[in-house]
Amino acid sequence: MSGKQALVEQLIADGVRYVFGNPGTTEQAFLDTIGDYPELEFILCLHEGVAVSMADAYARATGKPAFVQIHIAPGLGNALGMIFNAKAGHSPLLVYAGQASSDALLQEPILSEDLVAMANPLTKWAWEARHAADIAPAVRRGMKTAEEPAQGPVFLSVPIDVMEQNAEVSIEPTSYVRWRVRPDQSAIDEAGELLSMARSPVLVVGDGIALSSAQSEVAQLAEMLGAPIYNGYASEVTVAQDHPLFAGALPRGNADAPSTIKRILGEHDVVVAVGTPLFRFVFPQPGPVVPAHTRVVHIDTDGWEIGKNLPAVLGIKSDCRAGLVSLLDNLRGRSLKGVRERTEAITRDVDDRRRRALEADRTGWDGPTISAPRLMSELASVLSDDAVIFDEATSAGAALARYMKLAPGRYFRARGGGIGPGMPGPVGLKLAMPDHPVVGVVSDGSAMYSITALWTAAHHRIPVTWVICNNARYGILEQNMRDYRGDTVADRGFVGTDLSDPPLRFAGLAESLGVHGCRVDRLEDLRPALEEALRLDAPALVDVAIDSTS
Repeated sequence: MSGKQALVEQLIADGVRYVFGNPGTTEQAFLDTIGDYPELEFILCLHEGVAVSMADAYARATGKPAFVQIHIAPGLGNALGMIFNAKAGHSPLLVYAGQASSDALLQEPILSEDLVAMANPLTKWAWEARHAADIAPAVRRGMKTAEEPAQGPVFLSVPIDVMEQNAEVSIEPTSYVRWRVRPDQSAIDEAGELLSMARSPVLVVGDGIALSSAQSEVAQLAEMLGAPIYNGYASEVTVAQDHPLFAGALPRGNADAPSTIKRILGEHDVVVAVGTPLFRFVFPQPGPVVPAHTRVVHIDTDGWEIGKNLPAVLGIKSDCRAGLVSLLDNLRGRSLKGVRERTEAITRDVDDRRRRALEADRTGWDGPTISAPRLMSELASVLSDDAVIFDEATSAGAALARYMKLAPGRYFRARGGGIGPGMPGPVGLKLAMPDHPVVGVVSDGSAMYSITALWTAAHHRIPVTWVICNNARYGILEQNMRDYRGDTVADRGFVGTDLSDPPLRFAGLAESLGVHGCRVDRLEDLRPALEEALRLDAPALVDVAIDSTS
């Protein structure tokens, strides 16, 4: 068969349902061929970054590699920012781009470039097919590589002439690695011994928990030890948000984050880190964050992260759930002291912090402008229990976490740090979970990076609801600037953060792209607007003017 047939039939053999893409001339052979295969649906995106972000969310929701088609060098350039997010967040993607004809690359055709060299720094594996017979095996290798932890994107370039070549081809489903490995027993014994003597243990958990569905084991371990649970680098649910031992997320975005974490961890003698880096910061400081007197047990499938930034770690390479189950079994036979006293003290502290945060939210609760906490409270009250949330609320994100019902497999936060996934992400989630209502909660600045996702939802009749947190500014940048300056110069203005002149009219933008749009400026209009958008069973956007300090 031809190379273009081999590519399409291998995707079908691997159960691929959707191609997220932006068409280009060097991909014409592929685009022409998929028209003959109704098993594949092409999801038309108007920018390559939107296609990658949509596929990223779809892969996270399904747990399987997603397939993306992008254009040659400029298209790959457009996509690299969101490929970076997929790499940082460990999303399994196979990204394909067409290349100019291989027998004429010496002429430097228009738009051509060394695509593999461009993709290499941000992918687990990047390769260019040279023969039609290589395409199907390359897809299988790419799928396997993307899915194996640490998961991430891979890249495949196929020149036009290779797509047209004929070759003997074998099509068969990809054989994936069985990566849910159990931990070394001697390491578990050592960790159990360390924890049995701990006076003040603490858990720091991340997205490895969601990957291995270990939320229940996290709660059990915390309860057995009498230990607080902190999110390290987490964009999905690691434990029930109302668990009495869940102390929230460790900071990573402000200038004081390293010293704050060092102070928090300094109160504990043993850290059990599971499925999370230690640590990632926007403003890192030299030297280790964990104090010298604090011992660290680090369980992860990603060996690169274990001991990467710390001088002394008991590292255990294991599936996170398997590692936690083994550790729980080990601790059941040991005498653990002070558990009840620690549990009671942590519960009081967590309750007190939650109470103070909710009390602070009541400032400005009834207007005259809508506060971010009030918006999240109203949205939470109208959502059904099976709703799925994609969160890129940025500066309003902390308020979202206080009021939303965040359930495993139904909450996804933008990750990686590059803004823009908030508009396309919910579309990918809806395709993965068509029986659930899907809501994207997105800040105004982030939404403008990928606003064309609205057109894709309208074009394909994908019923997603977006709620725009519109404070007419890059609020997160102003927060970071305050940290950078310190209190002594807090009254200075900000450069490049004001989005009010001219105002961003998201309701009008939505209508122009085929999506129902509504603007809310008054509190009394908020709930009715949200209820109407959720009833429509069609793409809808609610642009909510929130307090400029939110």
